[in-house]
Amino acid sequence: MARKIIVVTAAYGNDRVAALGGQQALLPVIATAGADGVEIRRELLDAQALDALPALGEQIAEHRLQAYYSAPEALFDPDGKLNPRLPALLQEGHMLNARWLKLSLGHFTHKAALAPLQSILANSPVALTIENDQTAGGKLAPLQRFKAAVKVLNLPVALTFDMGNWLWVDESPEEAARMLAPAVGYVHVKGAQPGHNRWRAVPPDSDPRWAALLNQLPGDVPRGIEFPLEGRDLTAVTRHYVNLLRED
Repeated sequence: MARKIIVVTAAYGNDRVAALGGQQALLPVIATAGADGVEIRRELLDAQALDALPALGEQIAEHRLQAYYSAPEALFDPDGKLNPRLPALLQEGHMLNARWLKLSLGHFTHKAALAPLQSILANSPVALTIENDQTAGGKLAPLQRFKAAVKVLNLPVALTFDMGNWLWVDESPEEAARMLAPAVGYVHVKGAQPGHNRWRAVPPDSDPRWAALLNQLPGDVPRGIEFPLEGRDLTAVTRHYVNLLRED
């Protein structure tokens, strides 16, 4: 079975998404480029678009794409408790007919804080995946603790491994891959290079390091394109990287 390639709408740049009229405008590009799915970003949805999630879900299905949903929120609040908005976010994902909802970890403290997740996820048609973001909650140690607790409780939660984000939090992507690979259910593909006192996302073929890192991760999970997709012909640019990531 061919590896599934997902295109994250934010890869086209927030300004360009807005100029095109919203994330739905990119669906023909992503579909024509041969991708399998699209990751819809909640931060790029205005109030009107949030009200129209079922219609967006229908458009995604019409383009024969799978929907994935990402919200810029953490699973755990600063007080260590589960985000009370989780059921509402899962419901939004359901309106999109999304395969899963992606969140960051946030302030995870101990296994007991996971107890409410069992019933919430049991009643949700949308799965949950947790990504290493560019905050303290995205460092390796808390994600290892979270992974261990999820395994003990047998919760249906996978990890999204963002290849480049480890550098933002001064961690080794290769070490993170060694520690977390068995729990990874989705890979956010991007390289990173230093520039102007901060890291910037780049395509994975910009440095052999990123191809080697991809080989450390599960080869049978979806790969999401989250590095910049730029150029006059967005379909051609997207198709190039869809083919590259599917075949490597």
